[in-house]
Amino acid sequence: MSTFVLVHGAWHGAWCWYKVVALLEKAGHTVIAPDLSSQGIDRTPISQVSLDMWTQQICQILNDHLTPSILIGHSRAGAIISQAAEQCPEKVQALAYVAAILLRDGESLRQTEDWDKTSLVSPNIIFSEDISSMTIAKEKMREVFYEECPAEDVVLAQLLMTPEATLPWVTEIHITENNFGRIPRVYIQCLRDKAVPPALQKKMYTALPCEKVLSIDTDHSPFFSKPEELVAHLLSI
Repeated sequence: MSTFVLVHGAWHGAWCWYKVVALLEKAGHTVIAPDLSSQGIDRTPISQVSLDMWTQQICQILNDHLTPSILIGHSRAGAIISQAAEQCPEKVQALAYVAAILLRDGESLRQTEDWDKTSLVSPNIIFSEDISSMTIAKEKMREVFYEECPAEDVVLAQLLMTPEATLPWVTEIHITENNFGRIPRVYIQCLRDKAVPPALQKKMYTALPCEKVLSIDTDHSPFFSKPEELVAHLLSI
């Protein structure tokens, strides 16, 4: 049996994985779904949050287990799992990017806004007065993230989503072939995604090829809309 570490995307928390956790555990696997610092139930001051803080948090989880884990990143968390794989490669069995940001060395999350102008995320961001955090307009959340999702999950998300720190978005990641590059990686693309559009997903996994590219015909949030299909892809790893 494997250990899966599920890393949530921007504005979300561990709560978004509840269907996936149940299905993976039913299949006999160990599953860890942490709240990243300042998100979910974690209340670290958002002004203190950095990409390195999130990376160290994931590496600590990986280091607490004797055997390597399969590291899953959704959306923004693609940058986090790449950086974690670079820093503790011996603890990562494989990487899976779920409609995720897949960056090359020296690139930042912010740059993806220049790579694809069709994403609905940027037009619906609301910044805090000091620009240290950002949120998504509540009335646009369904259109941006959850068009294929059950209504109850959309309500859950609207209740639980929290502000996102801006500093990690402008931080470049640093990865090498010797560490990150030696770990098998899989990309799971979402074909109706309006947050990380399919064209952007393809641009990223073409620029930094993965061993396998799998598809789900759904929106940006397959953990709600197509959990069984998402878990089948994860188990295939």
